[in-house]
Amino acid sequence: MTARPANAHQARLLKLLRDGGPNSRAQLGDQVDLSRSKLAVEVDRLLETGLVVADGLAASRGGRRSHNIRLAPNLRFLGVDIGATSIDVAVTNAELEILGHITQPMEVREGPVAVFEQVLAMAAKLKASGLAEGFDGAGIGVPGPVRFPEGVPVAPPIMPGWDGFPVREALSQELGCPVMVDNDVNLMAMGEMHAGVARSVGDFLCVKIGTGIGCGIVVGGAVHRGTTGSAGDIGHIQAVPDGRPCACGNRGCLEAHFSGAALARDALEAAQQDLSAELASRLEANGGLTAIDVAAAAAAGDATALELIREGGNRTGQVIAGLVSFFNPGLVVIGGGVTGLGHTLLAAIRTQVYRQSLPLATGNLPIVLGELGPTAGVIGAARLISDHLFSPA
Repeated sequence: MTARPANAHQARLLKLLRDGGPNSRAQLGDQVDLSRSKLAVEVDRLLETGLVVADGLAASRGGRRSHNIRLAPNLRFLGVDIGATSIDVAVTNAELEILGHITQPMEVREGPVAVFEQVLAMAAKLKASGLAEGFDGAGIGVPGPVRFPEGVPVAPPIMPGWDGFPVREALSQELGCPVMVDNDVNLMAMGEMHAGVARSVGDFLCVKIGTGIGCGIVVGGAVHRGTTGSAGDIGHIQAVPDGRPCACGNRGCLEAHFSGAALARDALEAAQQDLSAELASRLEANGGLTAIDVAAAAAAGDATALELIREGGNRTGQVIAGLVSFFNPGLVVIGGGVTGLGHTLLAAIRTQVYRQSLPLATGNLPIVLGELGPTAGVIGAARLISDHLFSPA
């Protein structure tokens, strides 16, 4: 993809076609503030670039029927969501529909070189399957703070060896296309906004509970990253005064008391102290415990597992309650691997938020699980790069 929109009107048209699919000139005219003649000029210029193509006759609205317009069907975006313990890679078309998706276990602690060797191998596998001849752009999500303009991770607590690594530059050279990089929870928020539970909401919070905890903040339909890109790092808000030491160097952080890693540690302690026969049995069978084991034990009615989930949900809910009072969102989405804990977790979070935040903020506030699961991040990554490419150069 070498062409870019020449102005804000063309950028708006491209994003309307991305988000709404093929449309007639007349329907596009209903959504943009352009005269019919000016709209015709901008659409014709986009047709000349090859970014859009004619796509059959539109439904008649009286008079001569016009052609539908759609984004070029050969455009391909690569979405990469690097988690703490796994990598998801997907190819999408220009409308961000997933054409192919691969997931592989991988520890982000192995460092950027090993992780990106795996990413490139997965991308090559998707290309070899015939889904793409090449990529017009790629979006990358990483599980830590990112200095957004440069696409560089900054002192990420669970990513040793990644501080200052030029992710955008390195991947752009390897893939041969433009690359954008962001925090993984921001991409989850963008995915849920594009194709998930937050499709019709302009202001919402998306809380990801996985190995760590983060929050995507969406204001007026756009991700709010803050001055340097660290907005939403709620895992390091103090939840327990003088509490457990955290990987960030402080004590009592929410992430140190409830996250996938913290839950696994607490479950192991409970099993070793004979507080849970179910967890002890799973520990003996598997040699270790994860949040998945806690979810299974809770589903079997294990009281200790249920209490671990409720306690973690209460602490998370207390932090979210403060965010709700401050931000007054229209929706709170809970996502990430720990959402396998299901409605026990969701109920505990809801209870704290509804109890602690003012009625004006919570009277009509849905708190729900995300719809897209592991595809939210890769869809958000594809949206990130399309936002960049569908903006004037």
